[in-house]
Amino acid sequence: MKRNSGQDPEITKNWRPATQAIRGGTARSEYGETSEALFLTSGYAYDCAEDAAARFAGEQQGMTYSRLQNPTVEMLEQRIALMEGAEAARCTASGMAAMTASLLCQLQAGDHVVASRALFGSCRWLTDNLLPKFGIETTVIDGRDIANWEAATRPETKVFFFETPANPTMDIIDLKAVCDLAKQHGITTVVDNAFATNVLQRPMEFGADVVAYSATKMMDGQGRVLAGAICGTREFVDDTLLPFLRNTGPTLSAFNAWVVLKGLETLSLRIHKQSENAVKVAKFLESRVERVNYPGLEGHPQHNLAMAQMDAVGPIFSLYVGGGRERAHGVLNALNLIDISNNIGDSRSLMTHPASTTHSSMGEDARLEVGISEDMLRINVGLEDVEDILEDLDQALSSAGL
Repeated sequence: MKRNSGQDPEITKNWRPATQAIRGGTARSEYGETSEALFLTSGYAYDCAEDAAARFAGEQQGMTYSRLQNPTVEMLEQRIALMEGAEAARCTASGMAAMTASLLCQLQAGDHVVASRALFGSCRWLTDNLLPKFGIETTVIDGRDIANWEAATRPETKVFFFETPANPTMDIIDLKAVCDLAKQHGITTVVDNAFATNVLQRPMEFGADVVAYSATKMMDGQGRVLAGAICGTREFVDDTLLPFLRNTGPTLSAFNAWVVLKGLETLSLRIHKQSENAVKVAKFLESRVERVNYPGLEGHPQHNLAMAQMDAVGPIFSLYVGGGRERAHGVLNALNLIDISNNIGDSRSLMTHPASTTHSSMGEDARLEVGISEDMLRINVGLEDVEDILEDLDQALSSAGL
């Protein structure tokens, strides 16, 4: 593998985001291909036995096994790190693999985690069910109030874990305030940034230590593959995260990495246009439903904070239609254009009922505590003509008596 003339790290780090999204991390074979090559191989051959020994001893650069390194996956990792402004990144087989690894790689029995209550349902399963099995206690708080983070901190607290904007309540957490508090206590911040991506929000600029992604969502953006990513310092990635990944094996396939590389090329265009569409859809829904949770609206209580730390608020938000599950399902079942789907970040418009799908594992009490009621719906606003999206919502809401 050889790099083109622009792949000097001193040059690439100064590229602007749009350039990094297309060219960052590119490595070319002797054929000089312009599109990233797809390396479908599990293992690698060596010129001699001494080379194999040197690579396994860390004395020689090169690939050893695709559970550890793959040229296509490595290109994706380098590109995501550049876009994030991170020293290093590692990719995983899914977003939940990334969330799990980012926590377990640095925690042990007796440690304590403070987590915001508004997290993706499977992330709440990690904090509420998995971590306690290993003797790791979690205090779940309303992360919107910095005083709650301070009050929950203990001498054994090792990690602050939160998502902003949160799925599906769209809670916004003050990145700088929480990260500053964490640094005062020597606590590592782990931020789930899947809703925003590094195009709309770069948590490390506010002091975050680790940023984790479901690259399945906006980074792929077309509902094709599963992928995850974890960004951090070179020391964290190599010394803390990599041993966990090496020995537990949540490996991203080369093909999926290649697909996400293609998705990153259009990420900025897609997420900004979808955000623009989402504002129009949210404004339309304001007059038709009981409540809309979209911080991109000026009337949202956290609008100013959202716009202070985000370029735009993204394509995903939630709404309350009243009438419980029956009406919520009625709206979904009346849709013609918008798909009923629990995925997000797709270029297609999608809707789901979180209480019975993405957050069903939380239990009713936990759902109600964070505001996930039976009449809540979550929408991912896509790239279709926004007028077609509005017309479909209009007829679906009318069909449900709204």
